[in-house]
Amino acid sequence: MPIRLSFWEQEAFFEGIDVLVIGSGIVGLNAAITLKERDAKLRVVVIERGGLPAGASTRNAGFACFGSMTELLADQEEGEESAVWSLVEKRWKGLQRLRNRLGDEAIAYKPWGGYELFRSAEGAEYEKCLHYMPHFNQQLKEITGQPGIFAPASHQQEAFGFAGIAHLIFNKGEGQIHTGKMMKCLVDLARQKGVEIYNGITIDELKTEQGSVTIKTADDWLLKAQHVIVATNGFGRQLLPTLAVTPARNQVLITRPIPQLKVKGTFHYDRGFFYFRNVGNRLLLGGGRCLDQVGEETAEFGFTQQIKDALLQLLTTTILPDTPFEVEQWWSGIMGVGEQKKPIVKQLGEHLTVAVRLGGMGVAIGAEVGEEAARMVWDG
Repeated sequence: MPIRLSFWEQEAFFEGIDVLVIGSGIVGLNAAITLKERDAKLRVVVIERGGLPAGASTRNAGFACFGSMTELLADQEEGEESAVWSLVEKRWKGLQRLRNRLGDEAIAYKPWGGYELFRSAEGAEYEKCLHYMPHFNQQLKEITGQPGIFAPASHQQEAFGFAGIAHLIFNKGEGQIHTGKMMKCLVDLARQKGVEIYNGITIDELKTEQGSVTIKTADDWLLKAQHVIVATNGFGRQLLPTLAVTPARNQVLITRPIPQLKVKGTFHYDRGFFYFRNVGNRLLLGGGRCLDQVGEETAEFGFTQQIKDALLQLLTTTILPDTPFEVEQWWSGIMGVGEQKKPIVKQLGEHLTVAVRLGGMGVAIGAEVGEEAARMVWDG
């Protein structure tokens, strides 16, 4: 049976809500914090269905990145070049905003750079990257102020100890963070600002009425707010079925500590469908949804043997070919993707705003998207 709200609970916890944010991930919390910074008197409440942010914010690889060369080339071929660089700028600004808001030490930001790996069979793709590299570096200099963001780095292959890798491209603007620490800092900051956060509440339905939104929970609670921000990323269609966002699961592993681990930085492999990094002296590896794109378009957490086997094989044959390792943990996360990589940030009527579809770039773009959603509420 549903656990009904008592009169006391309804009046003490859920009366007089100015803005209710659904989702306590990087977007939702940045939106809530921004609203309280604009007007400390606003009553801002964040609702989260999980005990922790359930989705991608604490379940990703912690890449502070804005796009590898092959990814940006593919985006450029599929759409307008100006739109590609506009999105890259948004990602770069979002990363700087996140770092400035929380501080590099608090989120364990490491500016070690990132690498893209090319196998021997990918020589044509590598040469194409070299051809476009001067143009890309000029575009990125205008965005970041830094010259020579991308550079050939094949000479470092031996130092990393990879097998079967012919070429590397270095991205000096890339870094890594600890996403658990990032989210804990955001939760702490939100509470310091007076944001109320309630976990373990699942929202089933939204109904816009004159002057407010009624929110129905899985326990048949009826809550009201002057405005609602839906910040559930890959789960957006569960509340708003017409949204052009598709859930995409990524499976991730992390090893036990490896003495004298050679890998340092963030790494993109096979057009970014696989990614890995060091976490101290551990190796984190994730991805592989390209092996079953349709099957991984799911909002269900979990694993498949096909992808687990592929990740383990990549570790054994390519990343750590001469190094014994043991996997300590597996987990999965759900991100939001779509035919377009641009996030969906828009108002659906006067009292409802959505901020979803981060395209696997939540760390980079989440702060910016959350603030944009808050501005829509404020300006609206």
